Parts: sequence; C-alpha cells; structure tokens
Amino acid sequence: MTVEPRLDRGFRAAFRSSLIRSIARPLGNRRLVHVSAARRSAEPIATPEGSGAAADVNPKVGAIVDKVAELTLLETSQLVEALKTKFNITEAVQVVAGGPAGGAAGGGAAAPVEEKPVEKTEFKVKLEKIDAAQKAKVIREIKNLVPDMNLVAAKKFVEGVPKVIKDAAPKDEAEKIKKTLEALGATVVLE
Repeated sequence: MTVEPRLDRGFRAAFRSSLIRSIARPLGNRRLVHVSAARRSAEPIATPEGSGAAADVNPKVGAIVDKVAELTLLETSQLVEALKTKFNITEAVQVVAGGPAGGAAGGGAAAPVEEKPVEKTEFKVKLEKIDAAQKAKVIREIKNLVPDMNLVAAKKFVEGVPKVIKDAAPKDEAEKIKKTLEALGATVVLE
C-alpha cells in the first residue's frame, strides 16, 4: 500500500481531466465531466441528446478511461510518465489548478512564446581569394593580423587560399578584418 500526500480535490480533478485530455483524441464540442466516486457508482453520466457521444466511444477506450479515473494522484503521475516514455513525448502539459472558477487566469490558453533567432557573436574569418596585383600588401596585413607569423609564413598562407585567418573572432573584430582586407583587394568571407 502506498502512502500518498493529501491534496485538495480541485487539484486532483484538474490533474485527472488534464491527463485525460492529453491522452484522449480531441472530443470536438463534447466536454469531460468529473464526477465524484460516490455519484459514479450510483448513476451513469447522461450524455447530451443528439451528440452521439456514447456511440463514438470504443468499449476498450471507455474501459481505459474508467480505470484511469480510479487511479490515485501518484498512480496517475506514474501513468503519465510511462506513456511519455513509451511514445517518446517531450512536450510538457501545463496543468492549471483552480478550474474555470479562476476567472481570466484559468480560462484561456497560454500565449505562445515567440523565439528570436540567436544572433551569432563569433565568426570564422576566411580569406577566399586575393588580387594578384595587391598580393604584397595582403601578405603584410596577414603578417600583422596573425600573431607569431613571419613574412615567409604569411606568404605561404596567402598563396594557399582559401584559408581561415581567425577562428572564433568577435563580430566587431571580424568585420574590421574583413573591411581592411577587402580594401587591399582580397575577398573575405565571415562564417
């Protein structure tokens, strides 16, 4: 026998109805109604006439819904976790305690959060090609830009284009390098 913390009935009802809504297929304009255990055993729930609700429900589904309604809060939580794992569901269901009596706070759906695309802050500065007439100036500038590079290494670097000048450069520094080298006749790409 498991010991379950006592929670108010409103929260349990909201959790169960949320669970049933998240598992069951959309029911159109029909509503799910929570009925106390005493009333459930005494009389069946009457469906609105002309809705055809009783005819649409598969007996297997009805039996499952009845079994879920009998579960405790802890068992219901375990069922939800097991179903999420079984069907690889990553979407979280938001449960609102208080029901329709909560006024505007509980009556509407949550507004979707708009995500802004993440702005790139670090760039790879790549030398694509150079103007042959300006090769000497580009070599000198590359020698100044890349630390610990002598003139011979800078010449080999420029002759082996395309090459990455600087990896993970901040945006302002990358744009400065690009502007400087393009002024000398080189083609530079920021990736």
